[in-house]
Amino acid sequence: LRVSAKTNFFRRDFLDGIWRMLPEPDDEVISDDLKVAIIGKRNAGKSTLVNALAGEDRVIVSEIAGTTRDAVDVRFQFGERTVTAIDTAGLRRKKSFQNQVEWWAFDRAKRSIERADVVLLLVDATEKLSQVDEQLAMLAQKSFKPTVIVVNKWDLAEGRTNPSGKVVTLDDYEKYLRKELQGLRFAPISFMAAKEGQNVEATINLAFELHEQAATRVSTGRLNRFVRSILETRGPSNSLGTMARIFFCAQVSTNPPTIVLVVNDPGLFTPNYQRFLLNRFREELPYDEVPIRLVIRARNRRERDMNEDEIQDLSEGQITEMALADMPDDAEAYFD
Repeated sequence: LRVSAKTNFFRRDFLDGIWRMLPEPDDEVISDDLKVAIIGKRNAGKSTLVNALAGEDRVIVSEIAGTTRDAVDVRFQFGERTVTAIDTAGLRRKKSFQNQVEWWAFDRAKRSIERADVVLLLVDATEKLSQVDEQLAMLAQKSFKPTVIVVNKWDLAEGRTNPSGKVVTLDDYEKYLRKELQGLRFAPISFMAAKEGQNVEATINLAFELHEQAATRVSTGRLNRFVRSILETRGPSNSLGTMARIFFCAQVSTNPPTIVLVVNDPGLFTPNYQRFLLNRFREELPYDEVPIRLVIRARNRRERDMNEDEIQDLSEGQITEMALADMPDDAEAYFD
């Protein structure tokens, strides 16, 4: 078949020919107990970790940074459970993208995060955190996906002397990560040596724990009692003297846990106060290590016509349905 990429000559025939050569899709759908996206900068050890998990060299590993360009899915058994590891291409700084391949690698990382239940953010213990590490942490944060910060090559860093002459310890490195990656300050940290297989199993167990946290649902009654107790102890402060009120709240979804507060004036709930609420949620609710999506909205017309006694008489399902009313298509609009 003669084709021309420049003029698109016989382009459709070419694509039809490729389509006919593709194998028929398998009707059997294999469900996974967990999907993990393994993200990190170039040569952080992502493919080495996948190989350690799968028990065989399923992904080519090279000492040359950036060997893997595309995202590779590897399914393996972890005890009696099935895990799919999504190994993404290594990334470098955005401004150094030289061609479409590098841009595509960044896009694949975002898509891998979207497909995953839990994100494993690999950082190289032998190097300082880079702009790429921070960019990937931001991607994980904005996705509201549970994230484990995985410090790889820890066997090469622990006990060594850093450039300032101080011996590297686990506690000091954890403080360093908390300071640099504040958007993931609640995320657990796992120290491992993927090449040696050290702490690999414990890291996957931790990912399962986060997945369970994110799938947990809190009853509407418990949530309303807790939120009202917070408001009585410390409500939002404002210079106009307007008192903030929460008419009702509900958890409307899981993965991530999404909590809607229906209030008298959303403007009273400043970003600082929302962070305070999220911190209190993590202290008292079963979401201490996973992202929580918080939506604060005013009452709609129907809700304004109801008194508190009528709301209290509603079932949990009815309150949840009311909380979902007037939700925007893009709930991200409520968040920084």
